[in-house]
Amino acid sequence: MFVYLNALFVGLLIVSNILGVKLFSIGSYVLPAAVIVYVITYLITDVIGEVYGKKAAQQTVQAGFVTQIVVMAFIVIAINLPAAPFFASQEAFKTILGGSFRVMLASLISYFVSQNLDVFLFHRLKQMHGEKKLWVRNNLSTMSSQLIDTTIFISIAFYGTLPTTALLGMIVTQYAFKFIVAVVDTPIVYLLVNLSKRQSKHSDLVSVEK
Repeated sequence: MFVYLNALFVGLLIVSNILGVKLFSIGSYVLPAAVIVYVITYLITDVIGEVYGKKAAQQTVQAGFVTQIVVMAFIVIAINLPAAPFFASQEAFKTILGGSFRVMLASLISYFVSQNLDVFLFHRLKQMHGEKKLWVRNNLSTMSSQLIDTTIFISIAFYGTLPTTALLGMIVTQYAFKFIVAVVDTPIVYLLVNLSKRQSKHSDLVSVEK
């Protein structure tokens, strides 16, 4: 289960970077499509931390950071490769996958700070509560780190290009969405934790029998 959780974590990170260029609206509120994916990564690190420990969660976050850098490097290479004469979508390809250096930098910094904060807060709360109150540490760590993530990303990516009121509006809107998702995904955290613990116990039994 640990391998699948890590694969899902890294996969969602990469997809969120691609989906970030798409904006969608809910009424008068505009959000990047990445929010529906990226917020799930915090759920996964909480599950990994709960079942496999703080060190495993930290390694997952570090692996995600390195993977994003490698993927971005390959995207830049692919964009700058000479387009075939019959390939008419070079500009669209560049627009969708390229983004801007400032946005990519904002994404990496906000990811590194917020994901590590999430792991730290989760395990600090676990030291206080032991195995109890998983819902408390899941929600508090995610909600706190998501606020930091949203604030850092929007500030770095758009400061100076939009009025301060617009920036604050974007932060509030995106954080409100992430806050709601953090509350709603609590049952999923419990489900994945139980499945992971069962699989881990089964693997231990198989190892003993061998």
